Amino acid sequence: MWFDPICPWAWVTSRWLLEVEQVRDVDVRFHVMSLSVLNEGRDVPEQYQQLMQAGWGPVRVCVAVQQQHGPDAVRALYTALGTRIHLGKEELGRDLYVAALADAGLGPELADAAGSTDYDEALRASHEAGMRPVGQDVGTPVIHAPGPDGSPVAFFGPVVTPRPKGEAAGRLWDGVLLVAGTPGFYELKRSREVGPSFE
Repeated sequence: MWFDPICPWAWVTSRWLLEVEQVRDVDVRFHVMSLSVLNEGRDVPEQYQQLMQAGWGPVRVCVAVQQQHGPDAVRALYTALGTRIHLGKEELGRDLYVAALADAGLGPELADAAGSTDYDEALRASHEAGMRPVGQDVGTPVIHAPGPDGSPVAFFGPVVTPRPKGEAAGRLWDGVLLVAGTPGFYELKRSREVGPSFE
């Protein structure tokens, strides 16, 4: 799954995937994409522009952790960041990054990456790897998985709230893979009536 820590919908999907791991033979790996990269040069409302500016920090920290500590550390950091951002409603910034790094058993010096462009090339490469198979007109979450016949499939979503649990999580996974693996299938959508629920 490709995620941006600031996206509440990606957070719900990520927690669903962890449920899927418990009931299906699935090994979830988390990769970084960036809504800030995705929205560069786009005409978006001023409030969203401010969020996109602030959004560089957490994805840079995630990429630094990926490079220095590997995928398991990214998984732990994403859980720590998401818990603080979406459940704790903490403000993006150095204090949040240091606290989340500590929650994940990582050193506070990694928070320095938030204000540095040193990791931007790797961030853009990770973003591109996630987005290339699905196109640039979607956001996060993006999932890549083996399809029903074993060939790779990639898709945006699912956007679901609250997350299904137990066998319900597994059934949604089965259905998502079924439609994503159908040649020529592009979209299944309905209007959202509620905001993200973190239950």
